[in-house]
Amino acid sequence: MSRQDATHGASTAIGSALYGLATTAVRRLPRDMSITSAATLATLHRTGPRRITDLAVIEGVTQPAMTVLVRVMEKSGLVERRGDESDKRVTLVCLTEAGASYVQTRRQAGVDAFARLIDELADDEVKALVAALPALAHLAEIESQDREGPKR
Repeated sequence: MSRQDATHGASTAIGSALYGLATTAVRRLPRDMSITSAATLATLHRTGPRRITDLAVIEGVTQPAMTVLVRVMEKSGLVERRGDESDKRVTLVCLTEAGASYVQTRRQAGVDAFARLIDELADDEVKALVAALPALAHLAEIESQDREGPKR
């Protein structure tokens, strides 16, 4: 077996494990809003105010669908619209304090759920996860850059 075949096999196995963990994590999160709404709030939390058209591209939905979603989140007090000081024709969607609190609470619930699972692992398995942290952080960074593009 070539090094490239071995690397691809490892990538596939790791990808499968990470995908399984991600889907499990999503299933365990509160169902108080859609995944797209929660993802949009998380995007605003990470990147700051965005145009509706940018959010639609990032979240993979149509602009009209994102407009409706933003309207619902605005009524819930999670986001607000503000003018862009650099271009008066543009309106930006901004996270409110309630929206930021929601994102942080949801994220902490996810962290706590994984921490409980990790606490069930053997010491050598925990050490292996600790050793993998830089690579996992880099994966998250690559995915975030690919998905969100340059900051406004």
